[in-house]
Amino acid sequence: MQTLYIEHHRWLESWLRRQIGCLHQAADLAHDTFEQVLRAAEPPALREPRAYLAVIAKRVLFNHWRRRDLEQAYLEALAAFRADDFAPSAEDCAAVLEALARIDALLEGLGPRVRQVFLLNQLEDKTYREIGQELGMPVISVRRAMAKAIAACCAQQAA
Repeated sequence: MQTLYIEHHRWLESWLRRQIGCLHQAADLAHDTFEQVLRAAEPPALREPRAYLAVIAKRVLFNHWRRRDLEQAYLEALAAFRADDFAPSAEDCAAVLEALARIDALLEGLGPRVRQVFLLNQLEDKTYREIGQELGMPVISVRRAMAKAIAACCAQQAA
């Protein structure tokens, strides 16, 4: 393998450079070609090592072109999207604000501790144990507070 590399690397890189026109990409593809040779079973005694390398290099080159075309297609698809396509509509914003106002009013009526437990769990994604440690209360009390808040939300939803 070492002899194959020493004797034919420069030729392979030059051949690839003629195919794609870029010295740096040719060097990368030559590296990838020899990497493929290493992964393959030990090649038999080669009468035509350059032909063997050219076949593998063509496969590597085709994969390179395929990836490049796929990347270009993705970039074109992304360019077709506008930021406006992802912005919420005024109606959506109004609906979210209205829902938040209802939840805020609902939680306000439950007391500060229940509200704090609910917000830590729902907005900060904290576990009951983490909430209990932060607020200095047992996990069972955190569970009860969450149950109370969830029951109130369900009652509001049903109304």
